[in-house]
Amino acid sequence: MEKTLQSYTQILEWYSACGADTLMSDVPRNHYIDNVPGKFSLKALAGTFAEKHSAQLEQMPLQNSPLSIKSIPAAPKINSPTNVAPRILGDIKSPALSDDHGNHPAFICETLEQLRSAMENAKGCDLIKAATHTVFADGDPSARIMIIGEAPGADEDRVGQPFVGQSGQLLNTILATIGLDRKAVYISNIIPWRPPGNRPPTTTETNYCLPFIHKHIELISPKILILLGGVAVKTLLGRSDGILKLRGQIFEYTMRNGTTIAALPTFHPSYIMRSPSQKAQVWKDMLILKKWLSKNLD
Repeated sequence: MEKTLQSYTQILEWYSACGADTLMSDVPRNHYIDNVPGKFSLKALAGTFAEKHSAQLEQMPLQNSPLSIKSIPAAPKINSPTNVAPRILGDIKSPALSDDHGNHPAFICETLEQLRSAMENAKGCDLIKAATHTVFADGDPSARIMIIGEAPGADEDRVGQPFVGQSGQLLNTILATIGLDRKAVYISNIIPWRPPGNRPPTTTETNYCLPFIHKHIELISPKILILLGGVAVKTLLGRSDGILKLRGQIFEYTMRNGTTIAALPTFHPSYIMRSPSQKAQVWKDMLILKKWLSKNLD
C-alpha cells in the first residue's frame, strides 16, 4: 500500500474511532528521569499498521477529519520532578459562596431536620424530578469524622441512604482497616439526588447543591472531613489539581463563619473498584488519617 498523506489520515481516523485521542510515542520512556523524549515516528508506525490492515483501510472512506499530520504537536521536553515540599494544612481555603445563591433554602436552616426538609422540598434542581429519594446522610451526627462523596448511585437512590451499594461495602472495609465503624462516622454527598444514568453532575447542578453541603458541614461541625474523589475535593476545596496529586495530604476547609476544618482527600471507593491497584494508596491515606486522629482527638 502506497504511503500517502491520505493513508496516514485514514490511519489517524482509525485510531480516533477506536478511542485514541492523545498522541504519545512509539518508544517507551521513563518520565521520572531527565532525558530527551523519544522521537515519534509516524511514518514507521503508519507503515507497520498499514501492512497489517491494508484491506480494512482501503475500504474506509476518507472523512473530513480534524486530524492531520500538521496538527500533531512536537513532544515537549519533560524535566525530572523537583523536590517540592508537600502542601499541608493551612495552605488552601475552601471556595466562598457567591452572591448568586442569594435566598437559597439552605441558609435559613438551623437544624439537620430543617436541612433535610429543605432538601426534600427543593425546587431549584432538575435532578429532583428523576430521583426516587433525596439521599440525605447516614451515621452519627455527633461524629468527629465526616465523609463526603460525590452523588448517590442506583442503590443509594433506591434505599435513600449514601454508600449502601458495592462502593459502600468497600468503604466499610476501608474504615475497618484502621478500626473505624461506619456507625461512628457521618456520611453524606455533594449531590443529594442521583444523576440519571450515574452521569457526572453538571456545574449548574453542583452549584445549586453547594449551599446544602456547606450548611451540612456547618451543622455537623466535624474535626476532619474525608473527601472521596475529585469532585468532592474540587467542590469543597476549590482545587484544580487532580485527586492523584492531592490524595494523602491534609488540607483546610473554611466554613462561612471562618472556622477551619481539616480535610483529607482520598480515592472514591468506586474508583478503587475500577482500579484495584490503587488500594495501597488508600491504605496509606488511612494510616495518615489514623495518625492525625491520634494527635488531634482525645
